[in-house]
Amino acid sequence: MKKFFLMAGVFLFLLAGCGQQEKEVYLFSFFQGNGEDGLHLAYSYDGLTWEALNNNQSFLTPQVGGDKLMRDPCVILGPDKNFHMVWTVSWNEKGIGYATSPDLINWSEQKYIPVMKHEPDARNCWAPEVFYDDSSSQYIIFWSTTIPGRFPETESSGDNGYNHRMYYTTTTDFVTFSETSLLYDRGFNVIDGTLAKENGKYILFLKDETRNPPKKNIRIATSTELAANYSNPSEPITGNYWAEGPTAVKIDDSWVVYFDKYTEHRMGAVRSADLVNWNDISETIHFPEGTRHGTVFKAPESVLKKLKAVQLK
Repeated sequence: MKKFFLMAGVFLFLLAGCGQQEKEVYLFSFFQGNGEDGLHLAYSYDGLTWEALNNNQSFLTPQVGGDKLMRDPCVILGPDKNFHMVWTVSWNEKGIGYATSPDLINWSEQKYIPVMKHEPDARNCWAPEVFYDDSSSQYIIFWSTTIPGRFPETESSGDNGYNHRMYYTTTTDFVTFSETSLLYDRGFNVIDGTLAKENGKYILFLKDETRNPPKKNIRIATSTELAANYSNPSEPITGNYWAEGPTAVKIDDSWVVYFDKYTEHRMGAVRSADLVNWNDISETIHFPEGTRHGTVFKAPESVLKKLKAVQLK
């Protein structure tokens, strides 16, 4: 009888363990320098202190695009349990890069997606992001492009004639894509968009890229639709410095937005419980030396254990 109860207890313990969800950690994809060496990764358990993986060396060397760069790497974990990444391949091309991986170590063949090939005058495709929308069961990829003469009212607002607006395409399989369309135009030079969703509302963090007069700050727009009707931008959520490359995550009950204080060559962050009132927590965060902006995302701790075990050359 004792043996019976012991075995029953073990069975119930194992059954309860099967229902437990694996612990998640925070990962950060980023680039260094001009993006020549490719994808870098860091991890954190608290969202404040970040440690480099692979001795702060690249996990993936860029192979597509004329310049073969891997700037602004955006990584998400899809519902298919695979990681999907898009990135900026060049300063002056009409496409972006894409690759997928089950573990962030072994990657698919890199793919060049010519998202602006239909625009003969398009100068660039910068800072692409990918976001999975559970409501429509599809991915949206969005980025910023300058098309000279398209928005003449802000033609002189940017650096070196760049006058960006955000564009997007959608896909379910990264093989076929919807027609490229305009995502965000509220009458100013805009770049570095990143999406989050809460309580049925889409939250678009973005950079006001206006140079004349200088803005160079992070703001928020919202919509109840994935790819339309985003609001005018909020007041800046960043301070009296130039910021770019925002990426957002909810930690406990507060939102944290990381960004690149690129003129100061360091990372910054702000935190908010309500997406309205923001506190600058830049002095409390630590990132690996040389970190440029990228994407924060959550992943199972088992993924981190494999990343820490491997040393890539």
